[in-house]
Amino acid sequence: MSTTPVLTSQALLLLGGAVVAAPIFKKLGLGTVLGYLAAGVIIGPVFHQITDGEEILGFAELGVVFLLFVIGLELKMSRLWAMRRDIFGLGSAQVLVTGGLLFLIIYELGLLDASGSLIAGFGLALSSTAFALQILDEKGDTNTRTGQRAFSILLLQDLAIVPLLALIPLLALQAPEDTTPPIEDFSVALGAILVMVLAGRYLINPFFRILARTGAREIMIAAALLIVLGAATLMQMAQLSMAMGAFLAGVLLAESTYRHELEADIEPFRGLLLALFFMAVGLSLQIDVIFSNWLTVLIAVPLLVVIKAVSLYAVCRLFGSGHNEAVRIALLLPQGGEFGFVLFSAAAAAGVFADATGSLLVVIVTLSMALTPVASALSRYLVRDEEEEAEDEMEEDFEGAGADVLMIGFSRFGQIAAQILLAGGRDVTIIDHSAARVEQASTFGFRIYFGDGMRLDVLRAAGIERAKIVAICTHRKEITDRIVDLVQSEFPNARIFARSYDRQHTLQLRARGVDYEVRETLESGLLFGQRTLEGLGVPDAQAIAITTDIRRRDEARLEVQAVDGLTAGRDMLHFRPVKPEPLMKPKREPAASLGPDEEIAAADRAQVAK
Repeated sequence: MSTTPVLTSQALLLLGGAVVAAPIFKKLGLGTVLGYLAAGVIIGPVFHQITDGEEILGFAELGVVFLLFVIGLELKMSRLWAMRRDIFGLGSAQVLVTGGLLFLIIYELGLLDASGSLIAGFGLALSSTAFALQILDEKGDTNTRTGQRAFSILLLQDLAIVPLLALIPLLALQAPEDTTPPIEDFSVALGAILVMVLAGRYLINPFFRILARTGAREIMIAAALLIVLGAATLMQMAQLSMAMGAFLAGVLLAESTYRHELEADIEPFRGLLLALFFMAVGLSLQIDVIFSNWLTVLIAVPLLVVIKAVSLYAVCRLFGSGHNEAVRIALLLPQGGEFGFVLFSAAAAAGVFADATGSLLVVIVTLSMALTPVASALSRYLVRDEEEEAEDEMEEDFEGAGADVLMIGFSRFGQIAAQILLAGGRDVTIIDHSAARVEQASTFGFRIYFGDGMRLDVLRAAGIERAKIVAICTHRKEITDRIVDLVQSEFPNARIFARSYDRQHTLQLRARGVDYEVRETLESGLLFGQRTLEGLGVPDAQAIAITTDIRRRDEARLEVQAVDGLTAGRDMLHFRPVKPEPLMKPKREPAASLGPDEEIAAADRAQVAK
């Protein structure tokens, strides 16, 4: 308990700094990332309120882990395979070209020996996944061609950290502590990946199915955290990156029916931990190293940014990017990356270079991160307007999210409606809160996901911002009303098509301003009556005309009831058989001596004539 006040005060400082700095920097157009970084610098190196920034950074790196998991959820294996040219071609070229160039500059200037220059050069070639993806997300560019190519480069860089870490013992001045044969290390890593693949394919869905049936949301959240942290830890034990483990887990769960629920449950932790990560970077900034090496830092930071930007631009153009795309990528990824902290710390501990050199490299990386939002903002002044429209077109949305229609609820009504949409060649993302229904529908080949449509985070994860129509097909009117209110308040431009429970519910939905609604029993009742008439010998054409007339009468009644109340429009109803034929136009006006039955029939004929 003695440490509780310290932890509480530090938590308050970090939360307060985030709450104050993020809105200010967002308002200034500099982005929340730079705000978090500035808050960390002020709290730590400037006012010394928190001095253990590196320990916080070690914990906050879980934000990067969660970020990679969420990205993996949006990338199915088929999508990853389709991106293989950008990942292994463009990504590999960037690491080799940028790393080789930085290695030569460091070595030729005599700053470090060959071993140190190799680690420093290729370590500085890595960019920050957390910074770049956060900026892409804030600008809404994640699914553009530019965003996907930038992500491909970042993914290859994350893979590159594995061989770079493996190089350190070979380059170290002292004998490596790990004497395990390389073939054994490779076998362990391969085994860990195989375990993850098998678990993702055969265990995770049944596991979540059991938990979903309990109806306890907190259990689902705990299970989501267990999956992410378990996968990350397994990869770390196999000497691989925790972030890569989380990413692989996400990719394996991209086909899962619980994908959107998982993304929604992880999202709050991802956002909070990423903010903490950026603040921890600021907390870890070593002011004394900057002051004692101010000239080196003053030259190295802008030089690093320029070299990386130029090499990124050249490589992107070589792999087919236009000028605008290459500029955006070059100014998005010119900074050092968070994996550089890990690499330089490990190299200093192994004696590849001195501790002071490692600290200086960390400072250079940190300051280059601080320049990222500014560099990214400069890209708007370097793009060519004539290429803007062509290069800014969105790539095809990630499969399974951002479909034309987001359907909420998949009971009998939704299943029938989905058949019409799919037959019309339209893609549909379906979410339902019944685990049994999701499981059953999945066996028939529907792309359906487990998720609660009354949760804003689930709707976002399911791609509501990219859907053209939100089809609310839930069968309980109170649930439908809550979803309608949520969608209208958070997504005012969304078009809402809703299933109504009864006539009164129809009037309520119209009053709410939905784009279209239909009673769940209207058309089936009309068709049933039409078929019954035909069974009694009424000609098909006449039965169809009568059905059409009743549908028109129903709509006219609704318009009257919307103004005068539910009891209005009774004169439009049929209470007894209509004589003569309801659709025969009278040859003369009805006489005043008509009886009650004839008066009703005359009124009916007049309404039909209208």
